Amino acid sequence: MSFSMDLRFFRRILPSYSDEETVNFAKADQIEMMTQKVNGTADMKHSEPDTPNGHLPSYDSGVSLGQSTSNTGTPVRKPISTWDAGWNVTNAIQGMFLVALPYAVLHGGYWSLFFLLFAAVITCYTGLLLVECLYDVDPVTGEKIRVRETYVEIAQEVWGARFAARIVYTAQFIELIMTCILYLVLCGDLMDSTIKTSFPLKSWTIICCFFVLPCAFLINLKAVSRLSFGCTVAHIIINVVILGYCLTKANNWQWKEVDYRISIHDFPVSLGIVIFSYTSHIFLPTLEGSMSNRGEFKKMMYWTHAAAGFFKMLFAYLCFLVWGRDTSDVITENLTSEMFKGFVNIFLVIKALLSYPLPYYAAVELLERALFQGMPTTPFPSCFAQDGYLHVWALFLRSLPIVFTLVLAIYIPHFGVLMGLIGSFTGTMLSFVWPCWFHLKIKWDVTPWYYKVFHILIMITGAACGSIGRV
Repeated sequence: MSFSMDLRFFRRILPSYSDEETVNFAKADQIEMMTQKVNGTADMKHSEPDTPNGHLPSYDSGVSLGQSTSNTGTPVRKPISTWDAGWNVTNAIQGMFLVALPYAVLHGGYWSLFFLLFAAVITCYTGLLLVECLYDVDPVTGEKIRVRETYVEIAQEVWGARFAARIVYTAQFIELIMTCILYLVLCGDLMDSTIKTSFPLKSWTIICCFFVLPCAFLINLKAVSRLSFGCTVAHIIINVVILGYCLTKANNWQWKEVDYRISIHDFPVSLGIVIFSYTSHIFLPTLEGSMSNRGEFKKMMYWTHAAAGFFKMLFAYLCFLVWGRDTSDVITENLTSEMFKGFVNIFLVIKALLSYPLPYYAAVELLERALFQGMPTTPFPSCFAQDGYLHVWALFLRSLPIVFTLVLAIYIPHFGVLMGLIGSFTGTMLSFVWPCWFHLKIKWDVTPWYYKVFHILIMITGAACGSIGRV
């Protein structure tokens, strides 16, 4: 299966904008954003700027991910490229679940491999549905205008402002914070198993936490994208090294060990690992809104999810062929050479540390959006000074979530079980159920009946996966 074949498959399954439509909604959105008030005092001219090929210049647009501030202290969005957005999505969906994928094949056989590709298609589709909910069509011009900025604003359109913000905000924050905690837990475990010293496990977790403290200084998505690129590089190195090792063992591959049947008792474990390795929907509204060329968003979603599905399937399959029924829940435990195992573990630690900034930054932005946009909009003043830099007290506050994740990573017993129980709800709701639900409510009149049926089936499947994960 080639990468170009993956892209053609995705394009047949998922609808795409025409070139004319891409330019239209980009231009219309630019007009709409340029007419907003600057600093709440003066209106900008209602003139259409030069936006060739759907490219958008920087503009004042309120507090959002991917923003820095102007010299007046007003948050200003700093555009990111299509590649920057792609690195961030890849960071989210090529996460630390990689090392558990062969274990999913142990319990699910060829069905796990199928669901690795199927989940890539469905999560890509629901991600596009979610972003489509950000736009309304102008009844006069027929152009798409971006009228919503965040996941919460979409929920408010469907459920109303009273409870929607609290429900979605809470689910997002739990998912993001628990992801950060998981990265610290994994770093501590990997360092403890790699370097044999008298250091207790908690000490390694604290040491790893020092490397993510500089995240408090992150003020725009551009910097986060660079760290996500580094995470992708570490991910590629891990893939190349382990897959290369698997190819050297080709003569001993255990083809007959891969099951064709589904075990009712074991398959839920496999399904949970597969489903929760594709959650990126929390970041999508912001990434799409921050892109300098939003017309490239769908193509970015296609190639990131196609690549993720293909490489996850390849990695899981080849690793299981090597170790068969002896496959561990973390594949590095199967490596017999301590030096080789240590090399892979170090890169896994680097990957986890470089993965931490994205969910942390998103969690901080949720807090700032809710509490620190400035009075009287929110209870507290903005975290940014008029010169565009963070206040000293804001740096202190931004450090608190990092300390909070460290404390939970160290002191909560059986955190993995707790994460599975809560994550099975937040993950399926945010990635499967709510995008389809919101799209049905907002776009009901313009959605064909067969898409409505398909969306309902996705919602039922997501709810079932969430229920299975809690069993």
